[in-house]
Amino acid sequence: MTTTATIGTAATPEPTLAAGRRAALTLSAAQATGGAVAPIAIGLGGILGSSLLGADKSLATLPVTAFVLGSALTSIPAALLMARVGRRAGFLAGGCCTVVAGVLGTAAIFARSFLLFTLAQLIGGMGNAFVQQYRFAAADASPREFRPKAISWVLAGGVFTGVVGPQAIIFGHHLVPGADYAGTYLLVILLGLIGMTVISTLAIPRPAPWRPGDTSGRPLAEIMLKPAFLVALACAVASYALMSLVMTATPLAMIHHHHGHDDAALAIQWHVIAMFAPSFFTGSLIARFGKELMAGAGLVIIGLSAVVALSGTELFHFWTALILLGIGWNLGFVGGTAMVADSYRPEEAAKVQAGNEFLLFGTVAAASFSSGKILVGQGWDAINMIVFPVVALCLALLAVHTLLRRRGGLA
Repeated sequence: MTTTATIGTAATPEPTLAAGRRAALTLSAAQATGGAVAPIAIGLGGILGSSLLGADKSLATLPVTAFVLGSALTSIPAALLMARVGRRAGFLAGGCCTVVAGVLGTAAIFARSFLLFTLAQLIGGMGNAFVQQYRFAAADASPREFRPKAISWVLAGGVFTGVVGPQAIIFGHHLVPGADYAGTYLLVILLGLIGMTVISTLAIPRPAPWRPGDTSGRPLAEIMLKPAFLVALACAVASYALMSLVMTATPLAMIHHHHGHDDAALAIQWHVIAMFAPSFFTGSLIARFGKELMAGAGLVIIGLSAVVALSGTELFHFWTALILLGIGWNLGFVGGTAMVADSYRPEEAAKVQAGNEFLLFGTVAAASFSSGKILVGQGWDAINMIVFPVVALCLALLAVHTLLRRRGGLA
């Protein structure tokens, strides 16, 4: 029997558990393939950017920033498009961006063009904006009690991503004679097409229509200024931005400390696996211990990763730090996302998700851009020292908010 949740005068059908599970599994499979482009773009962006530049390497991470910026700039248009044409059609459009990025990335390597490569990364980021909406789509298609698990199921698909993305870097390195990594971007085209094939089977409700100025539900500013939303956003943004800041710089730092390109690719592989492997049980942990506690635990682990990174520059230090960084990102980001998903009503979903993604990826873009500048100007230690004050601030906000809520001081 279908239940409904009444909000004001409108009755919104409550999604069934079976439908939520089907949607989460399909989106998890799509995450496993289409999502593999992100570790490729981040793992290779700085390395290829550096090789395509002249003597001044300070803009080496600009292609990585372009990827993240593409996600930020496309977050609102992606939400608006899916509100108009539906989730499946929107996700297919995102897959087309991935395919185009693969074509342009291959052409840029043959042409030795830094600008064309940066454009390819930007378009790849546009495709990634749709991939990032998979978690919200799974949450919206699920009953309230299944939402944390639905989000974690989708992110669990990233375990495969963590293998296929970095392995595509290694396998594609010399696949095309005379054009290092051109083969990797040919594989990006293939991954985009596979992801589109999976998405074509998705059956999911269309998001509630919304356009800028739409008066359905509460005003966006009112929702986003609520303490619950602000704390949720802070946890999600801090987890993602700190992860991006450190991960973007790591391949270049490893090469600077005389480790090989394949060592850097494997470090990213284990990092991405660590990002997504906890998703098999993150939802259950959230159900047992709560979203806030898991978000806080993730931030603490991110802090521990910086401690390891500051303790040495051997392979062990880089790999261990990146694994801890990935685990911390998972708990912090899934916990924060689940908190965000609880902050809006069904008719408010599109505008809140769009606003959340814009703020999230705008901050992440700034973090990835500054990563190269800080690394070149101040060194690897400076990158990791930034982690501590950000983690401390977010933990303080989370603790105060949780305490006030338990005492009845906050809604």
